[in-house]
Amino acid sequence: MNGAQDLGGMMGFGPIEIEADEPLFHHAWEKRAMAVTLAAGACGMWTIDRSRFTRESLPPAQYLTKSYYDIWITALERLLAQTGMADETEISAGRAMSPPLTTPNKLMAADVAAALAKGTSCSRPLSRPARFAPGDAVRTKVMHPTTHTRLPRYARGKLGVIESVRGAFVFPDANAHGGGEHPQWVYTVRFSAAELWGDGADANSTVSIDAFEPYLERA
Repeated sequence: MNGAQDLGGMMGFGPIEIEADEPLFHHAWEKRAMAVTLAAGACGMWTIDRSRFTRESLPPAQYLTKSYYDIWITALERLLAQTGMADETEISAGRAMSPPLTTPNKLMAADVAAALAKGTSCSRPLSRPARFAPGDAVRTKVMHPTTHTRLPRYARGKLGVIESVRGAFVFPDANAHGGGEHPQWVYTVRFSAAELWGDGADANSTVSIDAFEPYLERA
């Protein structure tokens, strides 16, 4: 969706401020926000893509004024309510008021370190061959879905060249909305800066993005 999270190429937000020796967390509550979000996600009631869509679906005024982990915890509250893991009264009270919901999975404290170290792969086998190959000229589609997508606005309708084929991965656009993993080939696509930003861009600069096959057309 064209939400406040898709800021690539937008102006008026000022320079990116680099914080020297930036800590992992700026406040103690941020550690807990991350831990609770990961633990709730591990219950298997939603996909990582749905959680991303929930965050980007926050009203722009909220998304642009909240801190990173405040966005996480606000979206988590929505997911808990949507899936019946906790209702609005329990969230407001900060405690359970009904029997816990049975979930497909659970992450035990003793297993956290191993689970985080292992990570979760989104790579999937795909029997059909990749449609494009390195060196192919492609154009990204012009699209404005109200649902989740990983194709940024600044790179839509642009002419680029396939740099490499990355493999097949879970397609977030489907997986965020209950459509299943629907694996798709992923390509690194290179664009000239002028193609993305116009004649005033640095003539020697390029931008590369990873793009799913359904985002691309042969040029």
